[in-house]
Amino acid sequence: MGADSKFSILQGRLDYTFRDPKILERALTHTSAGAVHSNERLEFLGDRVLGLAMAEMLLNTFTDEDEGAIARRFAELVRAERLTDIGRAVGVDAALKLTGQAANDGMVADATEAVIAALYLDGGFPAANQFIERHWAPLINKSDAPPRDAKTALQEWSQAQGIGLPKYRDVGREGPDHEPLFTVEVTVTGVEPARAQGTNKRAAEQDAAALLLAQLGIDDVG
Repeated sequence: MGADSKFSILQGRLDYTFRDPKILERALTHTSAGAVHSNERLEFLGDRVLGLAMAEMLLNTFTDEDEGAIARRFAELVRAERLTDIGRAVGVDAALKLTGQAANDGMVADATEAVIAALYLDGGFPAANQFIERHWAPLINKSDAPPRDAKTALQEWSQAQGIGLPKYRDVGREGPDHEPLFTVEVTVTGVEPARAQGTNKRAAEQDAAALLLAQLGIDDVG
């Protein structure tokens, strides 16, 4: 299938016709393609647009929850894994312009944020918000209780013990730029540190926190 066909299919799945298709084209251009303008700046903008839309959706949906519960829901919903799943579902991965490699999860997540920015720039906040609501509302409605991730659980445990907050430290990075592997160490006063690896720092921190919780015999994260 040609690039133009993939581009057209993506526009159909976005349920939006761009007045300036070049904006969407830029959103789908990875740095490896060697173009003058890649999607990195749009990725930055899309992250903020998604954050605003998600915050408003959560506040309107869970009117009785406090800021802490909303924040946990927010962190779960804007994770790179969620962006990757939605990006692949609408075909961002197939339309992404790359050179010499397949689109990995991180690339798809970043490009999906860039597509959100493209929708915002071409059609304003309503266009971006419509896409976000269509694809994130089912995720919001899946869980009655706010998620409790490993980092949150470890923080709550350490605060309850009166030993301060966990500290995360980057201890290594390996692999090529398009597929890095980060190593993060987490320490809590009086406990052996734990290390974990992930394809991004957030994932590595979550896994390190989960390992430390396991060392402590705490497994009620979920």
